[in-house]
Amino acid sequence: MDDQQQNEDPAANVSDPLKLLALDSDDLAVISAHLQHAQLRVSDLAYLPGERRFALCVGRYEWEHAPEAPCRRRLTGLHFERVLGAQMRNLDPRIQETALELIAIGFEPGDAPSGAVILFFADDRALRLEVECIEAQMRDMGPVWEADPPPPIETEENE
Repeated sequence: MDDQQQNEDPAANVSDPLKLLALDSDDLAVISAHLQHAQLRVSDLAYLPGERRFALCVGRYEWEHAPEAPCRRRLTGLHFERVLGAQMRNLDPRIQETALELIAIGFEPGDAPSGAVILFFADDRALRLEVECIEAQMRDMGPVWEADPPPPIETEENE
């Protein structure tokens, strides 16, 4: 195969799947950065209290793609272990088709090592997970597709 044919391969510019583990707030910040502007629906959220786990699947924007490559999203899973409880703000779990855009993931410390992991979504929506400690894993799981670039981050400077 010559160089021209290699460059036309649609998979050539797809980055390797990510697999990240978070055991502290710094690790969680890395996962948050990779999941910024991820898209999902309420039906993609699952709280499993018997297993003390919270899981979600998202269409993650591939921030790490090469600048010359088209913008892409990929199917990515995220789960939190040692979850003691979950609360939603401005989310109705009965309306499964509600579209969500993940903005950031934060951590509010409690009595160490416990605290609350908070998933912040657009439109003033949030999900609060009370955890014994931070234990989360993000993993790219499947297909990659071309996507529009995410909107710019709104700051006081560009509002």
